[in-house]
Amino acid sequence: MRTKLFTNMYDFECRLFRSVNRHYDQKLLNFYFRHITHLGGAIATISISLLLIFFTRGLVQFISIASAASLLISHLPVALVKKLYPRKRPYIALMETKVTDNPLQDHSFPSGHTTAIFSVIIPFILFIPELSLVLLPLAFSVAVSRMYLGLHYPSDVLVGCLLGCTSGIFSSFMLENYMLQAII
Repeated sequence: MRTKLFTNMYDFECRLFRSVNRHYDQKLLNFYFRHITHLGGAIATISISLLLIFFTRGLVQFISIASAASLLISHLPVALVKKLYPRKRPYIALMETKVTDNPLQDHSFPSGHTTAIFSVIIPFILFIPELSLVLLPLAFSVAVSRMYLGLHYPSDVLVGCLLGCTSGIFSSFMLENYMLQAII
């Protein structure tokens, strides 16, 4: 019974993955997703966080510190889960997957790019909600790009989103408590 449930869930996930990845040959989407995906990478997320910490002041600087802390916190479980649950990437497991040149070789679960982008944006959204109009579409674009490029299953992306959001909320809560203590 349980095996059938897991098989059905995996089949559904593969269909969902294919529905995104099948558009891989469209030039405009290729351009967009091949570039937007890098905003969830280590170079972009770390650089943006550090630039904002060093070149802003006040609330934005405090949020940037929470954002950088969230990024650090979020990647501890990512590294651990990738070791404990070594899931092959879709381009390895599914024959018809369309994939970029020089694809990633590590394990797919969970998506580190998705985790990173959500961990960085959530503190900004919580403290400056107006930014959600720009930041959420950006983060969802990074998440979809991971499937579009053949590198992650939907569950990899979903768990990455949950990890990033959780660490973002946690670091924002810690920042808020720190700011309250500083006022008192």
